[in-house]
Amino acid sequence: MDTSKRFDKKEACPSIQCEANRAVLCNSCAQGVITAAHRVEMRPAEPCLFGKKGLCCRICNMGPCQIIEGVDAMQGVCGADAATVSARNFCRMVAGGASAHMDHGRGVVLAFLETARGETPYEIKDERKLQQTARRIGIDPTDKAKEDLAIEVGEKLLSEFGQQIGRISFTKRAPKPRQEIWETTGVMPRGVDREVVEIMHRTHIGVDQHHENLLLQAARCSLADGWGASMMATELSDIMFGTPVPIRTKVNIGVLKKDEVNITVHGHEPVLAEALAMAANDPEVIKEAKKVGAKGINLTGVCCTGNEILMRHGIPIAGSFIQQEVVLATGAVEAMVVDVQCIMQGVSPVAGMYHTELITTSERAKIPGATHIEFHEDRALEVAKEIVLRAIKRYPERGKYFIPVHQMDVVAGFSHETINYILGGRFRASYKPLNDNIINGRIKGVAAIVGCDNYRVKSEIQVELAKELIANNVLVLVTGCAATAMGRAGLLSPESMELAGDGLKEVLEAVGCPPVLHMGSCVDNSRILIAATQMVATGGLGQDISELPVAGCAPQWMSEKAISIGQYFVTSGVYVVFGPGFPTIGSTKTTEFCFKGMEKLFGGKWDVADGPNEFANKMIDHINQKRAALGLDKKKERILFDMAMRRELDTSAEHHEV
Repeated sequence: MDTSKRFDKKEACPSIQCEANRAVLCNSCAQGVITAAHRVEMRPAEPCLFGKKGLCCRICNMGPCQIIEGVDAMQGVCGADAATVSARNFCRMVAGGASAHMDHGRGVVLAFLETARGETPYEIKDERKLQQTARRIGIDPTDKAKEDLAIEVGEKLLSEFGQQIGRISFTKRAPKPRQEIWETTGVMPRGVDREVVEIMHRTHIGVDQHHENLLLQAARCSLADGWGASMMATELSDIMFGTPVPIRTKVNIGVLKKDEVNITVHGHEPVLAEALAMAANDPEVIKEAKKVGAKGINLTGVCCTGNEILMRHGIPIAGSFIQQEVVLATGAVEAMVVDVQCIMQGVSPVAGMYHTELITTSERAKIPGATHIEFHEDRALEVAKEIVLRAIKRYPERGKYFIPVHQMDVVAGFSHETINYILGGRFRASYKPLNDNIINGRIKGVAAIVGCDNYRVKSEIQVELAKELIANNVLVLVTGCAATAMGRAGLLSPESMELAGDGLKEVLEAVGCPPVLHMGSCVDNSRILIAATQMVATGGLGQDISELPVAGCAPQWMSEKAISIGQYFVTSGVYVVFGPGFPTIGSTKTTEFCFKGMEKLFGGKWDVADGPNEFANKMIDHINQKRAALGLDKKKERILFDMAMRRELDTSAEHHEV
C-alpha cells in the first residue's frame, strides 16, 4: 500500500488528528508504514451494529447470539433478552477496565513494600504524605521510623486486595453522605479483587439475569477501582517518587532529538519509567552514549507512563495513544520500552522497519517480534541500564529519519496537594478561594475531560470542548491522553488563559494557573475524586459530591478502563458524558437505568453526546442546574459581619484533610 499517496498533505486523512502526525506520515521516511490511522481508513465506516450497541452475547457455546430488543426470535438461545445481555456486557467492560487498574495498583503496593524494606533503588520521598496516608487508613504514625511506617501502610493496603469482608479504607475519604448512599444501596466495595470475581460469576450463563442488579455490581466494582486500587497507586507513587508540583516541559513528536539517543517509554507503570529516568542520567551511561557519537540520552514518554514522568521530572511526552506508531515512523527512535496497557500490537511491525528495538518488560505483556527483558523492582536500576545501553548500541545504525518541528510548552503537575497549596500557600492551604469564586460566579463550575484519544473520532473533540468550557468560565481538569491532546493544542500553558471567560481569567491571573490543569495519568483520576471531596469539605457548595456544580466526560473513549472510570464517577455522584456512542444503547431498559435510574440512587448519571458543541451544552447546562439548586444563580445582598458574627463562622473545613 502506498501510504505516501494515501496521506497526501492536501487531502489529509481525517483520522490523523495532529499536524505532527501528518508531517511524519507524509514524509518519505514513513513510506510503507501502516499505522492505526491507515487501518481505520481500510475498515468499514461503521463497526458491527450488534457489538456497538452491546447486543452480541458470547458467554456460552450456544452462541454467539445477536440480540434485537423486542424481537422474540432474536433473543439468546437461553432466552436472555437485550437488557440482560447489554448489562452483562457492560459489567464485563467495567471488570476488564477495573482489573487493569487493580493489577497496576497491586504492583505499586508491592514495589512500595520492597522500597520500604530497602530492596529497590527507590526511596520514600514524601514523608509527610506517608504520615497522612497512615492516619487515613487507621495507622498511628507517632514515633515510627518512616521505613517501618511504610511497611505497615503497605501491608495494610496490600491486604485489601484479597479482603473478603469489611470495606476498603480509602472509601472513608468520601463525604459522609456519599458513604451512607453506598451502604444503603449495597455498593460499598468489600475488597479489591472480590468485586471483579463477583462480576465474572454473575455474568456467567445462568446466573444474574436482572439488568439493574447486574449494574449495581458494576457500580461496586468501579468503586473498588477508583476509591481502591487506583487511589492506592496514586498515593503510594507520590510517596515513593514525590508528589507532583507544577513543572514546565514540552509535548509532541518534535521533542525527539537528532543528535541524542532517543528512548521512548510507553505504557502505565511508573516504577519502570522512574528506573529508566535514573539510568538515563547515570554519568557512566552518558559516557557510553558519547562514545557512539551521541550528545546524550533523550528519554521521552508515550501514553500514561509519559504523564507519570512528565508530572514528576519534566521529561517530555513524545506522543499519546494515537501517536505511538507515528513516533516510531520518524525513524529516529533507538528503543521503545513498553510495560502494560494501551500498547498497540502495530508498534512491532513499525519498529521492525527501522533500527528501533521494541522491548517488552512485563511478564503480563509480551509482543511478537519484541525483545523481552523482564523488569523486577529489586533489580530496577540494573535492568534499566541494560535497556539504555542496548539503545545506545542502536544509535550508529540510525538510517533515514524525520523529526517534525511540532512541540508545545506545557505546565503540568497539578496534584490535589498542589492545587491546595497554590490557592492558600503553605500555612493557609485551602480550596476556599476556588469555592468562593464558584459561589460569586467568576467560575461557573469545574469540568473534567479524561480518558483516551481515538482514531474513530474524526476531530479533536477534546480540544474544542475545552476551549468552549473555559470560554464559559468553567475550569477544566484533564488526565491521561486527553491531557496530552490539550498540551499539543497549547491549553496547558498559563498564556492560554487569554481564551478563558472574563471571570475565570481574573482568577487565573491571580494564581498564575493555566485554564486547563493537567492532573496526571488515567490512574490519577482518583486525584479528581479527592479534589471534589475537598470542595465539599471546604463548604458552601452542598454536603455531597452530587451537589457540586461539576461534570465529567470522556469524548474520545476507547478502552474498558474508561468505562470503569466513568462508572466510579457516576457512583460517586458525578454527571458523566461519554462519546462516541455508549455500550448499552441496544437496550432501552439498561440505558434508561444508566441515564436515569442511577441518578435516583447515586445522584450521578451517564449521558452520551456527539461533537464538542453537544458535549459543552450538556455539561454547562448541568453545571447551571447545580448552581441553581444551590441558589448561586441569585444575587445575594452584601452583609457586613460584626465581630460576634465572625466568631460564629466555622473555619474548620479549611483544615480538613481528605
